[in-house]
Amino acid sequence: MSQFNPNPHRETGLSISIDNAPAEEIVSELQIGTDYLGVSTGFLTRITDGTQRIVQSTGDHPLLQPGEECPLEDAYCQRTVEMDGVLSVEDADASGEIEDVAVETFGLETYIGAKITVGGELYGTVCFADRDGRTDPFTELEELFVELLAERIGKALERESYEVELAQQNRRLEAEKQRFEGIADASTDIIFRIDSSAEFSYVSSAVERVLGYDPAGLVGTSFLEVFVSTDVEESLELYQRVQGGEVIEGVELTLETAGGEPRVFEVNAQPFDNGIGGEAGIQGVARDVTERKERRRELEVKDRAMDDAEVGIVIADATQDDLPVTYVNEKFCELTGYDREAVIGTNCRFLQGAGTDPESVAALREAIAASESVSVEILNYRASGVAFWNDVTVTPVKNAAGETVQFIGFQQDITARKRREQLLDVMNRVLRHNLRNKMNVVLGGTTGTTDAEQVVVSAAEDVISLADRARDLHAVAQADRNPERVDIGDPFDDLQQQFADEHPDATLEGVVDTSRDVVAGSEVAAALSEVVRNALVHDPADDTAVTLAAHDDGDEVTVTITDDGSGINEMERAVVESGTESPLEHGSGLGMWFVNWVVTRYGGAFQIASRDDANGTVATIRLPAAGADDDVLAVARRPTTLAA
Repeated sequence: MSQFNPNPHRETGLSISIDNAPAEEIVSELQIGTDYLGVSTGFLTRITDGTQRIVQSTGDHPLLQPGEECPLEDAYCQRTVEMDGVLSVEDADASGEIEDVAVETFGLETYIGAKITVGGELYGTVCFADRDGRTDPFTELEELFVELLAERIGKALERESYEVELAQQNRRLEAEKQRFEGIADASTDIIFRIDSSAEFSYVSSAVERVLGYDPAGLVGTSFLEVFVSTDVEESLELYQRVQGGEVIEGVELTLETAGGEPRVFEVNAQPFDNGIGGEAGIQGVARDVTERKERRRELEVKDRAMDDAEVGIVIADATQDDLPVTYVNEKFCELTGYDREAVIGTNCRFLQGAGTDPESVAALREAIAASESVSVEILNYRASGVAFWNDVTVTPVKNAAGETVQFIGFQQDITARKRREQLLDVMNRVLRHNLRNKMNVVLGGTTGTTDAEQVVVSAAEDVISLADRARDLHAVAQADRNPERVDIGDPFDDLQQQFADEHPDATLEGVVDTSRDVVAGSEVAAALSEVVRNALVHDPADDTAVTLAAHDDGDEVTVTITDDGSGINEMERAVVESGTESPLEHGSGLGMWFVNWVVTRYGGAFQIASRDDANGTVATIRLPAAGADDDVLAVARRPTTLAA
């Protein structure tokens, strides 16, 4: 019975049958039963979907030949499958155990049978019968014989089912293996299997193309032989982890070619077990990423170069609406005061402000819309709200299809250059305007008869004073910018001593209400002196009162110089606040320009206005403040524009 060949024909999922088993083996088993029990017929049934079908039989009963079928309810086996043990009947007509329809159909008076189960599920029955009845019931030994025969057949079916299933699975595995190896051999990646002895059991043909090894020659050798010596320990540790059930992905390891050249591979691996006690170990894929790693290294170098560049760099995505920023370097953050997180995903127009020239903005917009390179000098604003001049160059980056996919922007702070240009322009305008006026006075004085000498002398003194201011301002512009701590109380004291002799009737008072220093250059003292001098010189009265006061104002120290003089000329105030001179607007000199230059050079601000009571002037200077524990360089600010 161990040679049964299952072939299922029912819906229960029990995948066994002996329809194709050798007939002589089945008949032999049934013949032994008929001889032992003294009956004429023995048969094996298969019950599916309420139908009984004869699988094999002995005897000449026409309805009990192989292939014959009938409804189960019309068969003797109906009652057999309902019982836990053996059903035996010596007189079917009188027993009541067999349905009348079955007796009428088959005409069997003697019957003994038992159900067959395989894997806990009903398969069918094995039965023995005769047309003639018996005078004596079947003995317990005979019933036990039939019950044991049913168990024997059931176990044989189970074994046969397992063997068939195993054969089918082996065929599937072999087909899968062939398909796997076919795909593997077509792949540019190295596909491998390593057995529990840490030896290659399979290596795809890509290993020859990539590393120069014969795939068949690697089978049966330790997988460690293809690794460079420095990676052997790590590779063995990873192998043990995968053997323990772990899956590894994206691990970079260095393998060695047959010629001794190192190549970097990205390895993915997982445990492998065919599930039926066969090959087990790990399987995986190794992809050569040497070139990719080299490209990545080159990109990292380029990224570091951009990160460390001395110009601000911005990259925007041209494939998305509104050109969101995808990258900014450290210099950009330093230049603008914005953190990367605040910038990524936004459009760079956030740098624009009230003073930004619309024409410069339009030039940028038009060039970007046309995917053309453009350079503009534009007034932008830092996160602190302080304006600065920005030299912006935007260049499109195109893909292989010629489509613009990115815009790269380079930004450089040119405030210092613009300040120098503005200073030279101002000096040129002021000097030409004031010298022309004074020369007209001189020429007029030489033709007159009244106090001519005094007029000429006064005009000459004014020209000399103007030249001195121009020289001082030029010297400051040319000198190196050197932020340092300045105790604001020191220049206050120096100013009182400086002007005591020159203006003995004037009053100069200093009030310092801060324990912090200002961060500026030493020239800030000269700027304060210029403001005080302006107040004293331009007041017709001799008893001018000037108050210098310093107090904390957030991260700044504010210094106010208040006088009770005649007040500042409105045109002078407008010129200082706008930071420009024009043919129609001229300051009376360069003094206030000197102050504005010094203060804005250190990131501060300078304003001058008439007092609320119109009696005198208030000049306001704001400079960054540093406490005792603050780092000067951390507090120091970049130069800003000359406008207030």
